[in-house]
Amino acid sequence: MLAKIKTIAELAPLLSLLRATGQTIVFTNGCFDLIHPGHTRYLAAARSLGDILVVAINSDASVRLIKGDKRPITMQSDRAETLAALESVSFVTIFDEPDPYKVITALQPDVLVKGGDWPVEKIIGRDVVEARGGRVVNVKFVEGASTTGIIERILKIYR
Repeated sequence: MLAKIKTIAELAPLLSLLRATGQTIVFTNGCFDLIHPGHTRYLAAARSLGDILVVAINSDASVRLIKGDKRPITMQSDRAETLAALESVSFVTIFDEPDPYKVITALQPDVLVKGGDWPVEKIIGRDVVEARGGRVVNVKFVEGASTTGIIERILKIYR
């Protein structure tokens, strides 16, 4: 499982080799702070769009920039290991920037996936993927499944 966790520098040439054998590389990204059924359904749907699913997760520092000082709940090494344990996930990588543009540029996926709460025209990296002839897909958002919702329920119950 830990062999699925790669740096971007390790992943880029590996994905090029896999692509050369005709495999389709699917990419998605996110914080994936507290893994829940919304995440697992989303990742399974993303994987169904190709042969290899790469999940890029925001580093702890990056999550703090996006979500505030109280996040992430789960540190990046644990988030990466949890995602790597999922059957649908082929590889996991961690990035420090607040958005995945540099990662997408480095990895050059064939399919870029985000949740249905992202309109396709607003998906970061769309230009990179479409310039190569790839496609950008948004997967249906699972209503009521969110890390924030889990945190709010815990606080309500244990406050």
